[in-house]
Amino acid sequence: MAQVFVSIGSNIDPQTNITEAFRRLLALGGVVGVSKFYLTEPYLAQGPSFYNGVVQLSVDLKPLQLKNQVLRTIETDLGRVRTEDKYAPRQIDLDIIIYDDLVIDDPDLTIPDPEIAIRPFLAVPLCDLAPDIILPGTGIRLADIVSKMRTDTMAELTDFTEKIKQEFTGWIKRESRS
Repeated sequence: MAQVFVSIGSNIDPQTNITEAFRRLLALGGVVGVSKFYLTEPYLAQGPSFYNGVVQLSVDLKPLQLKNQVLRTIETDLGRVRTEDKYAPRQIDLDIIIYDDLVIDDPDLTIPDPEIAIRPFLAVPLCDLAPDIILPGTGIRLADIVSKMRTDTMAELTDFTEKIKQEFTGWIKRESRS
């Protein structure tokens, strides 16, 4: 089973869309953990603030299968329409940011996400889950990357994080009774 970290974000009805995307990931099975969620300003764009977090999965899918058959399907089902403007507001955004220790540089998929090293909205929630992980292909520990980032523009969404973690805890309890 591959250990995968998926970023999850939204700035259009984020509480509803992230909760539903998370439920669909839970239904897939293999959810191992969920980070804190943070409120962040949109990058290089105008629009509402984003809710951002990271979900850790243990899956038996190849990276492109996970991306195209699972994550893109969830995005489409929740109304995401991809446009030329990659910074446009969106209902949901699900991206593989780390997949085991793989390094992939392909037009269809880049792993690890190169923006982890420069975007706190990716690095900080990932660090919540795996501070000691070595960013594949770099030899650099994630906590060391985060320690150099400016994070004062991020606000922890304590109540929303608690809601999502209750979904996760409920799922674990249901699965353990199966």
